[in-house]
Amino acid sequence: MSKSRKENLGYWEVTAIGIGGMVGGGIFAVLGLSVELTNGGAPVAFLIAGIVALVTSYSYARLSVTYPSQGGTVAFLDRAFGPGLLTGSANILLWISYIVMLSLYAYAFGSYGASFFPQASQVFWKHALITGSIVSITGLNLLNARLIGEAEDWIVLLKLVILSLFIGVGIWGIDSTRLAPASWSSPLNLIAGGMIIFLAYEGFELIANTAQDVRDAPKILPRAFYSSVGFVIVLYVLVAIVTVGTLSVDKIAEAKDYALAEAARPFLGQKGFVLIAIAAMLSTVSAINATVYGAARLSYVIAKDGELPSMLENKVWGKPIEGLLITAGLTLLIANLTELSSMSTMGSAGFLLIFAAVNGANVVLAENTKSKRLLSLLGVVLCLGALGCLVWQTANNSPGQLWFLFTMLGAAFFIELTFRVITGRTMNLSKIRKLDH
Repeated sequence: MSKSRKENLGYWEVTAIGIGGMVGGGIFAVLGLSVELTNGGAPVAFLIAGIVALVTSYSYARLSVTYPSQGGTVAFLDRAFGPGLLTGSANILLWISYIVMLSLYAYAFGSYGASFFPQASQVFWKHALITGSIVSITGLNLLNARLIGEAEDWIVLLKLVILSLFIGVGIWGIDSTRLAPASWSSPLNLIAGGMIIFLAYEGFELIANTAQDVRDAPKILPRAFYSSVGFVIVLYVLVAIVTVGTLSVDKIAEAKDYALAEAARPFLGQKGFVLIAIAAMLSTVSAINATVYGAARLSYVIAKDGELPSMLENKVWGKPIEGLLITAGLTLLIANLTELSSMSTMGSAGFLLIFAAVNGANVVLAENTKSKRLLSLLGVVLCLGALGCLVWQTANNSPGQLWFLFTMLGAAFFIELTFRVITGRTMNLSKIRKLDH
């Protein structure tokens, strides 16, 4: 690690990064979808998804301590598996998954914002707000990425306070019969329901990108990974309990796109609806800001490896402009043309595959990372098993959505294969390894 780099992040700062990454827009976007799929078992579904994330965080923690890198996930896969076609495809899949997640955040922003308008005009306003949020945040990133980033800590604190208020007040009015096992979906549907909203936990991986800036990293990084994931599991389960316990499944499904705000109405009234909706819009817009630049920077790192066109290596004013514009353009298309369930399926499936690969990377590098190989193997099994349940559920209930999933996977492989064949460019492993120092 360079001596010029300041190691100034402590436990609380790093843990806050993980929590902020997870409690971004995911819980606001997918809560209604989770309840629609799992009924009274929604809290169990969030717990199942959280366990998969917690086991995977072990591999991230060990790899981050051993190979601190700004490249994060990309660096781990490259180091473990080398410059192969599948590694390159996995890295591009990660970029596409970020774009899908960004689309989901924009969709949630538009849905919550449109809820303030008359029913007849909500579709128009939803798409207007989706488009406006993406264009505006992209413009801000071109001018000054720090304009919203400087307020990020306050936004994270605000949404945690509001969610705590939602739990603290709502917990006293829940109807326990709505949470009884008799109201749950089947076990396979519970697992599948947990996996379709798995992307609500994805943000803990952002901790890996800070590894070079953490003081006493071998001690702090593992604690930060486990603490942040554990805290968010408890938060999500409690939010799900209050939502299902205070509002009927039919009403939650009817207000699926803005379910959390609707769930606040029974015990906080219209003011509660407005409060949660505003919190959701602030949360999702901050998540859009963080993710659009993060995805653009990821494209830059992948291009540096030789897995995307070299033009994406260029920076203008210190920013990966081409990657930023391509990311924003694809997000506009997906967010406006795809519905919520398809986006959730694509995003969750993408991250489950990536996390399975990261667990596999730690299996390969277990001697170097001083890891318990069986625990990372368990992570591989859990991620792939969860993916299988998600595909099964989709095939049985919404088979048409499988085309979106296969298109995403096929696109990642096709882009990498075509790029290699046409240009003859190979991955530059030495560049990604330079990020480790």
